Amino acid sequence: MKISVIVPTFNEAENISRLVPAIYELPLPDLSILIVDDNSSDGTGEIADDFSRSYPERFRVLHRQGKMGLGTAYIQGFELALEDGVDAVAQMDADFSHPPEKLVELAQALEECDIAIGSRYVPGGGVDRQWPLWRKGLSAFGNLYARTILSMNVRDCTGGYRLYRREVLNKMPLERVRSSGYVFQIEMAYLANLLGFTFREVPIYFADRKLGQSKMSLRIQMEAAIRVWYLPFAYRDLNRSS
Repeated sequence: MKISVIVPTFNEAENISRLVPAIYELPLPDLSILIVDDNSSDGTGEIADDFSRSYPERFRVLHRQGKMGLGTAYIQGFELALEDGVDAVAQMDADFSHPPEKLVELAQALEECDIAIGSRYVPGGGVDRQWPLWRKGLSAFGNLYARTILSMNVRDCTGGYRLYRREVLNKMPLERVRSSGYVFQIEMAYLANLLGFTFREVPIYFADRKLGQSKMSLRIQMEAAIRVWYLPFAYRDLNRSS
């Protein structure tokens, strides 16, 4: 299976220096990496360029002019990956909150589904043990909130560790996706659910980042809380027979 791993970055120099070798150590010989960098000021883009010279056939960098949002980073990444003729496209954070080794299990799961999700909220999964109770509660509530409003059975619909079959992304109306922050993950899951694609959730332990700064903000959280209500209206024309 030819897989492209898309990693959006903004000031993740310390992390991608470790992440890229960790990904290439996996027993997935047909795997490539696409870094989508939003004009990082810490040298992330330059480090990515060095990797592209070291792995010219398996590494690609998309340099953008500034912080343009998670959603557009992934959509542009999807388009480039599909042009390269891959069989599947993965989403992964740069900060090691998504365990790279779990990509092997996601690839195995994709043999029996359309979308494999690294899930914090199925048996065997979990979030950082050092998180305070309020943060654990907020994360769990965010998933329950989205799943309830959108009538989805996906346990971790806000998680961003995913592997899509190319057929899924080809059928999705990506030009209509407008979400920017982590609500992008909810919107993509909702779209896939509407179109009748199948999911399988692989348990992961979601560790908090050790290096760099979190990109989460109150604005991103508010966007998610509000936009979830808009999604059924935005895609009212879609159904499982589309």
